[in-house]
Amino acid sequence: MTLTQLSAFVLVARLGSVKAAASALGVSEPAVSQALAALRKYLDDPLLTRSGGGMAMTAGGSRLLTIAAQMVSLGAEAESAVRSAKGAAEQLRLVAPSAIVEFVAGPLADAFTARSAGSIEVSAGVSATAEMAVLVSQRLADVALGPYLGADRSLGLVSEPIFRCRLVVLASPDARLRGSPAGWPWLVEPAATDPGSDVSRLLRGLGVPESRLSVFPNQTAAWEAAGRGAGVAPGIAHLAVHQLRRRELQVVDVPGTPLELCWHATTPPVDRRSAAAASLRHFLGTPEAMKLLRSPGAGVPPSRFRPPVYVTIWS
Repeated sequence: MTLTQLSAFVLVARLGSVKAAASALGVSEPAVSQALAALRKYLDDPLLTRSGGGMAMTAGGSRLLTIAAQMVSLGAEAESAVRSAKGAAEQLRLVAPSAIVEFVAGPLADAFTARSAGSIEVSAGVSATAEMAVLVSQRLADVALGPYLGADRSLGLVSEPIFRCRLVVLASPDARLRGSPAGWPWLVEPAATDPGSDVSRLLRGLGVPESRLSVFPNQTAAWEAAGRGAGVAPGIAHLAVHQLRRRELQVVDVPGTPLELCWHATTPPVDRRSAAAASLRHFLGTPEAMKLLRSPGAGVPPSRFRPPVYVTIWS
């Protein structure tokens, strides 16, 4: 029985599928399936069974989940302790929606690393809403930045508001939009495919069918296409400030917008929070961090901030 196997089990149980667990870990579905199969064989228990399109735990699986979650978290703490003993920089793993990673995570990480004098190394990865809470609760990520993640009290997370913003719809100043917004061509970044995202919520409210969506690799690419007149693109208003000032884009009046949002910082509770996570949480409340959140960079493709955030448990 290994941490890899226990991690696979915990994530499949929490997220409801092998596919979701593989996505959260950044590994293949067969890798998760093989780890889960090995744990089942070792414990001589199915642990999880398919039920109504999801997963249901056996009695043994239910008892194992709490213990396995604690062991995975302790494994992350053990790794951090050994790194600290060797004098290595403490690692801080941040997860966030793609737009935050694209525009905000880089400047925040640079400023925070400079403030820590190199004693903390920050890596950031894109994650779906449902994955973020589980990753932080299992110490596979240290901090989540974005939506409120405190609804599931069993995970014991602290999700605190840090920044208010607005979701708007953008298009070329020359765009001539007719008919219902549900029939317009929508140019979206990957978060639109996440059912828990704010963009997905907006699209559902407008009744936009999947056939009207074109998914781009990142927010910048979607906005560039909108600027060429290919359709409309939802986005956080202040992140598009450069395009709006240059009149490459304009805000379109769409029912339900602007949608008022609040970004939250989510961490484990104080007694389980790493020193690096506690330090970043404090930094996020400083004027320097607020300025970076209000005045983002020009946009960096998410691939620049997609290192192997969770790969240590699979090595």
